[in-house]
Amino acid sequence: MAKLSTLLDQIDSGTILLPEFQRGYVWNRDQVRGLMRSMYLGHPVGGLLLWETSTEDTAVRGGLTGSGTHLLLLDGQQRVTSLYGVIRGRAPAFFEGDPQAFTGLHFNVEKEIFEFYRPNLMSGDPLWVDVTELFAQGPVPYLARFADDPEAANRYLTRLNRLSQIADKDFYQEKITGADKTVDQVVDIFNRVNSGGTKLSKGDLALAKLCAQWPDARSTMRESLTTWKEAGFSFTLDWLLRNATAVATGRALFTALDRVDAEGFQKALKGSVDHVGTFLDALSGRLGLDHDRVLMSRYSFPVVSRLLELNGGQFDDAAHRDKVLFWYVHSALWGRYAGSTESTLQTDYDVLHQSGVDGLISALERSRGGSLEVRPHDFEGSTRGSRFYPLLYMLTRVKGARDFGSGLELRAELLGKLSSLQVHHVFPKRVLRDAYDRGHVNAIANFCFLTQQTNLEISDRRPEEYFPEVEERHPGVLASQWIPTDPELWKVENYLHFLAERRRLLAEAAQSFLSELATGVEAPAEEPLRPVTVLASEPDDARSVQIREMADELLRLGFAEPELDTTISDPERGVVLAEAEGFWPNGLQHGRGKPVVLELDPEQADLPRLQELGYEVFTSVDSLLGFVNRLGQDAAGSTAEEPGEAEDGAAEAAGATAAPPTADFGAAMLSIYERARSEADYTATFFLGMLSELGPLGTARKLLNAPAVSDGFANLWERGRLDLTVEALVLRPEFEALFTAEELDRARTRLAQFGHRFLDE
Repeated sequence: MAKLSTLLDQIDSGTILLPEFQRGYVWNRDQVRGLMRSMYLGHPVGGLLLWETSTEDTAVRGGLTGSGTHLLLLDGQQRVTSLYGVIRGRAPAFFEGDPQAFTGLHFNVEKEIFEFYRPNLMSGDPLWVDVTELFAQGPVPYLARFADDPEAANRYLTRLNRLSQIADKDFYQEKITGADKTVDQVVDIFNRVNSGGTKLSKGDLALAKLCAQWPDARSTMRESLTTWKEAGFSFTLDWLLRNATAVATGRALFTALDRVDAEGFQKALKGSVDHVGTFLDALSGRLGLDHDRVLMSRYSFPVVSRLLELNGGQFDDAAHRDKVLFWYVHSALWGRYAGSTESTLQTDYDVLHQSGVDGLISALERSRGGSLEVRPHDFEGSTRGSRFYPLLYMLTRVKGARDFGSGLELRAELLGKLSSLQVHHVFPKRVLRDAYDRGHVNAIANFCFLTQQTNLEISDRRPEEYFPEVEERHPGVLASQWIPTDPELWKVENYLHFLAERRRLLAEAAQSFLSELATGVEAPAEEPLRPVTVLASEPDDARSVQIREMADELLRLGFAEPELDTTISDPERGVVLAEAEGFWPNGLQHGRGKPVVLELDPEQADLPRLQELGYEVFTSVDSLLGFVNRLGQDAAGSTAEEPGEAEDGAAEAAGATAAPPTADFGAAMLSIYERARSEADYTATFFLGMLSELGPLGTARKLLNAPAVSDGFANLWERGRLDLTVEALVLRPEFEALFTAEELDRARTRLAQFGHRFLDE
């Protein structure tokens, strides 16, 4: 047994370290809050498993002081790191992760609950105590804070004393000892003991063995990942390791690294970093694929790394480079590595060794039935998650697409200060949403790229209004963006015909350019394409705002960052299952739980197959946030009220002296539900369930205080009926007294953000 305070001192002194094969810190704020609550209540929180070994034989992370025997923390890293972070107010020396997960924890001495700092809730409220500050100075300094109420002060100080005594909590320790224990054996023990937590991947296991020979392996790899991230490309440790494995061994399985010594791996890693850099330069300079969103198949990179390794680190010439790019684009478009990745990679490594890039192209053609042709229906996807979104961007960059406003080609060197591009809906969403579903509105064939200034100037004008002006000022500019020139197709009622014709034009352009790559027809002699900045989608899209707010809230709570607008393919068949608004491939918390999918167009996705593959699928933002909220409640065991659950105090919370009867407000809430159903063809089932569970005031407050606009708000925005939202209802003069000034301001801000006029109505 060891006291928590002793464990923390051992971490400070470098006696307790972390083995290099351990993943970084992956807990979120809800788990930290739940742990602290359990510690405060005296509930069991589990023991620790440590490995007593010589640091001379094992790669470690942390503040190593001297050689000899140390204790390596195997099971309990997340708990010990969380407690260290909260109590010390900083991360331990071995920390890798996001310190926001344990920064700013506060304790309410009246309600005995833990929450992370929120200025609007805690600022100036003496009942909220900074937990880290409490551990630093003890309970006594808080006597003055509660001096006006001796009875309450006694109660509060008792609670603070109980909280500060967490540092004296005894933890049961179990140790693995014996000089004969190898890293492989200990990793196996770790995985068996940690079966309910985050298991090590095959890459982690391989890297753990390499780190035993070369302790700086992980940090060296992370330096390259950081460099690429600063350049706009996000890669993972496993991905880089796969490239290095390809260079070192020509094998797809990580186990091939068992035969590679430290010196050999260092050389292979340097080679793979160089090869990735060479290929990124080609993708950006020749194809214009200059940022993470448009970077296609990442699993094609190890094949290119292997090709460059066999070829002395460079392409033979421009024609050879273009053939490799041709293969790369098609391998991405047709999901070459969406299925059995390692077996397909090994097949391609072997083909590459025998026949070079020509063999790779032939193998890809055979897998596609002999044809690599791009056809119009391939551009039928919607959202920026479609595989063909990067192809549209590529065509824009390489084929001289011009800006509607300036008439200039969309090249950084020509646009100068105007080089920030934005995705533009050719037919504005607001003029389409009443007649067409969201899949058609967000079709790839309705996208083009313009400078931000031009996009703002066009705003919501219809093509039949602004196309003639654009073409008159800059003849040929529409054709440069593959826009049909038949004026009949510029009318909203002919929108589907417009999409069909533009898909045909895009397919022709794509096929022509890719054929040039395949046949080695070189681009005109000129400087490589310089990167441009692509900004987020138009800010007036309530759906985009809702999803972004949801992602920001999950990040704030310590959950993983999602991939937004991304294609999810069947790992066995390679076909596209969904173009999801949000995707957490490793679970909401990295390495724990099922992969999570947010798909707001369920009719366009194969939901049964996603569920069969073990994905957790949500079809609304509200349902996903509700799931996350339940996770938080389960983790924290908190009985804290949701905002607005206690209706009896509504008038006091609003600072009102004579609030209107809640029955009137309840009738009004039911009225907007009925009107939305009859006038806007929207049935707010989730809203009705909330009314039943929380009551009208509780429902309104929950929606107003939610971190993201609700599904109902987004749906009513799409129908042009924000007058039927809860935000509009609470601003009616007869109901304003029921809500706080902050809640009313939030309602005004949301409505104003999306152009709704709510004053004097």
